[in-house]
Amino acid sequence: MSTDTLQADTLAAIAAAASPEALEAVRVSAMGKSGSVTALLKTLGGMTPEERLVEGPRLNGLREAITAALAARKNELESVALNARLVAERQDMTLPVAPALTGSIHPVSQVMDELAEIFADLGFAVATGPEIEDDWHNFSALNIPETHPARAMHDTFYFPDADAQGRKMLLRTHTSPVQIRTMMTQKPPIRIIAPGRVYRSDSDATHTPMFHQVEGLVIDRGVTLANLRWTLETFIKAFFEVDDVSLRFRPSYFPFTEPSVEVDVGYSSKTGKPAAAGDVDKWLEVLGSGMVHPRVISACGLDPNEYQGFAFGCGIDRLAMLKYGMNDLRPFFDADLRWLKHHGFSAFDVPTLSGGVGA
Repeated sequence: MSTDTLQADTLAAIAAAASPEALEAVRVSAMGKSGSVTALLKTLGGMTPEERLVEGPRLNGLREAITAALAARKNELESVALNARLVAERQDMTLPVAPALTGSIHPVSQVMDELAEIFADLGFAVATGPEIEDDWHNFSALNIPETHPARAMHDTFYFPDADAQGRKMLLRTHTSPVQIRTMMTQKPPIRIIAPGRVYRSDSDATHTPMFHQVEGLVIDRGVTLANLRWTLETFIKAFFEVDDVSLRFRPSYFPFTEPSVEVDVGYSSKTGKPAAAGDVDKWLEVLGSGMVHPRVISACGLDPNEYQGFAFGCGIDRLAMLKYGMNDLRPFFDADLRWLKHHGFSAFDVPTLSGGVGA
């Protein structure tokens, strides 16, 4: 049988194969160990160089044509089978879900989603970074050199050995290293929030060795403390879903900001929510903030005479406690399904600004 006839017959058999099993039989008959095409290819070894020069391209062309036809027909049969399956299968989306099988969104995840929605509307992007950090990004670049007393403010988990580059490694104590990495890789204007896990050696009702933090950073020309105040007011109004809010800025100290301020929110003991000035009878500290220190801007390769910025940070777990009435941080990490069932959120309640960010 000539190669042209063999190719025509094999291609016809491939086209006529009505099932994957039939197609596999054609493949074995042609391309298997004892197949007709395989047998022809084996004859190349006994040919003279001149004969191989003529027959080689012809036989290889035969093999490639059949291989391509087999692959194309296989895809066609798989597509037909999938379409038939999709037509036959039905799922009634109106059926109620068994309560025992319904999952819940953890309050921390819910608050992270709410924060992302709020700050996205303000023009902020979400930035992330490694949880295992080097000493420079976590401390030194933030104006906290090795001899600085501010390091005592962080109960740090250090690794016993340095990395391959000789750097001292640790579990990050805040998400501020994400701000450093962003300033070193992006040109201003910069508007980011950096949510994530952070680690400190501390544990009680309001502190845990691992907790969640969100920090915000704005770097641009002409940024002032007034911009910071407006941003925080807008954020707190949206997050706590109130029409007005009273903020109190208190002087504080953070090595990476100057001036540094702690922010208190005025709230009503009657409602337990942030309130306008006339209804405030208690104050609650919610976050730390300030103008980015010029040394931090310089450490990231930017000119502090040209660019200014502000930064703020707070605990996501604490925001969840404030908004949803929880009084202990430790159950957040106990993996108690009873607690999650009580405080968790429906997977169908996706927070959006248009639909509201509250539960």
